Amino acid sequence: MLRILHDTKYDFIRYWKQAAVITIAWIVVGLGFLAFHGLNRSIEFTGGTLVQLQFHQPPQIDDIRAIVDQAGFPNSEITKFGSDTDYTVRAQQHGGGTAASSGASSDTTATIIEAALTKRYASNVRFIRSEFVGPRVGAELSRNAAIAVLISFLVTLIYLAVRFEWRFGLAAVIATAHDVLTTFAFMAMLRLEISLTVVAAILTVIGYSLNDTIIIFDRVRENLRKQRKESLRDVLNRSINETLPRSVLTHATTLAATLALLFFAGEVIRPFAWIMAFGIFTGTFSSIYVAGALLLWIERKWPRPTGAEGKGAARAVAEDRRRSRTESAVASR
Repeated sequence: MLRILHDTKYDFIRYWKQAAVITIAWIVVGLGFLAFHGLNRSIEFTGGTLVQLQFHQPPQIDDIRAIVDQAGFPNSEITKFGSDTDYTVRAQQHGGGTAASSGASSDTTATIIEAALTKRYASNVRFIRSEFVGPRVGAELSRNAAIAVLISFLVTLIYLAVRFEWRFGLAAVIATAHDVLTTFAFMAMLRLEISLTVVAAILTVIGYSLNDTIIIFDRVRENLRKQRKESLRDVLNRSINETLPRSVLTHATTLAATLALLFFAGEVIRPFAWIMAFGIFTGTFSSIYVAGALLLWIERKWPRPTGAEGKGAARAVAEDRRRSRTESAVASR
């Protein structure tokens, strides 16, 4: 397969408009899901008590919900956890029921739910674990997660500005922001729960996507230094094609490992695997169709003036402009 992909000459940049339409439509649909359903935040961010149950025989989820409501925790979230016999109950401390409204502690909340379910199901139910996160801790986790994502962007921008220059850094950061938005849209469509595991997956996707973009940009920089008589568009296409065998091999092996986690690792790690699987796709997409097109636009908007590398880029941009004017003139005839 890698031999077939050697010396390819695909015109990736040619389809940047179609790619922009697809990705904007995807983000808009995802934001629509978010506006309609809201964020599905885990107990780590909302606060409350989580009780994990295991039944010997599959129960009716409506029965579980009715029992939890009658125990004083209405509007609790009942979720099937893997098989038909595993469930989680997420109860908010500020519920309208008697026990919750009286300020019951975490242990009391879990004890009340367990007692109510044991009364109904007797030996058919087994309690695996219970967890509690206070509202203040949830707010701190939400703030820290947002800070972690922002710091990752800032460090990336500084690194790329030093390693390359600000034009490359800006294109890479915008492309990575695209990855975050498309990933949030994906999470909204699948109603994936935002937990600390998912935040870790998003940070991993950011690093993965940036790594791919940096490799392509590094090749672009090398090709610009050669100062060939090519337009910047041709330089970008050639750089993407030259890194294509490496990209295909890396993404295929990473995706295989991620799919193994998705199908065989269980419910706890499954949200991480979902985010990673989608992140591999969107990271590859943005590295090829978003980052390159953005760099082309930035170079046209703010062409670099001097330097060995600058001369190569300036010549490429000038050639790209000359070609664009020629194509426009031909099209107008």
